[in-house]
Amino acid sequence: MTQVVQPTKIVCIGRNYAAHAKELGNEVPPEPLIFLKPPSAMLAPGAAIVLPHQSRRVEHEAEIGVVIGTRAKDVSEEDALAHVAGFTCVNDVTARDLQKTDGQWTRAKGFDTFCPIGPQVVAGLDWRGLEVICRVNGIVRQHGHARDMMYGIPRLVSYVSGIMTLEPGDVIATGTPEGVGPLEPGDLVEVEIPGIGLLANPVTGKGTP
Repeated sequence: MTQVVQPTKIVCIGRNYAAHAKELGNEVPPEPLIFLKPPSAMLAPGAAIVLPHQSRRVEHEAEIGVVIGTRAKDVSEEDALAHVAGFTCVNDVTARDLQKTDGQWTRAKGFDTFCPIGPQVVAGLDWRGLEVICRVNGIVRQHGHARDMMYGIPRLVSYVSGIMTLEPGDVIATGTPEGVGPLEPGDLVEVEIPGIGLLANPVTGKGTP
């Protein structure tokens, strides 16, 4: 299957749900905490997440993805949604052990196949009513609502656009709710946003050194 977006960058928001920050023993940040995933990490619906040999614990992070429709630079919260093309499902796959040891998150978040996105981009939805569900082998592990975000989507678009110009096709992954957990070879991980669709990816064994 082909990619539903072709971003110049994938901007991710860390610790945007208080319960998730708590489960990892972190404080809630006083302003949005951002990091980047490379476009090379993108993975199409149905394609396999490959567990890298460098990590002993890879986890799923189901997220609501915001897809930019028109260039956004220094936009206000009031104007932010006018720059949004729609919403999609994102899995911010993370090598949790490397995230803890590296001191910054580029390696832990940046492996090839570590950013499944899809299955489609849907416009015209009220972001405040969105919810995201993650299942592994049919068992629900995460279930969160956009209304529980520390920083809502207009705030995130405005904040990020004040730092870097957002181009059409860019994706903001808005943070993950509590319930993150490990992935193993043979698993099927699904991220669902009602009204948008189901993003499903199998998990394969560790890559060779």
